Amino acid sequence: MRVTVNRRAHFNAAHRLYRKDWSEEKNNAVFGKCNNTNYHGHNYELIASVTGEIDPETGFVIDVKILKDIIKSEVEDAFDHKNLNLDVAEFKDLNPTAENIVVVIHKKIKAKLESHLELEVTLYETPRNFVSYSG
Repeated sequence: MRVTVNRRAHFNAAHRLYRKDWSEEKNNAVFGKCNNTNYHGHNYELIASVTGEIDPETGFVIDVKILKDIIKSEVEDAFDHKNLNLDVAEFKDLNPTAENIVVVIHKKIKAKLESHLELEVTLYETPRNFVSYSG
């Protein structure tokens, strides 16, 4: 019996979408207001969904407290109230688009889970714009 356990989390972060190898004109044409040289911020909402078999001894797929602690250390502590471009090593050379952020978060959480568990991460950049990754 496979079940999915979901945990919601939140973090605030600033970023700027741009490529260092492009001209300012091209960055503005592609990224528009998101290329603001003074950065801009979002109140990100995150849903981590872990799927697996129910453990017959505990009745859990994963202890939600364990998932909560993983998200806190790998995402909230790492990203909350940070400038993603300047303060987060994963984005030193990676444009912090919602698509890239969700993949980075997925990799960080997945590395802490038992290997038999599947993971999907959904990241809301705004209430209407969100991305999901389950790679």
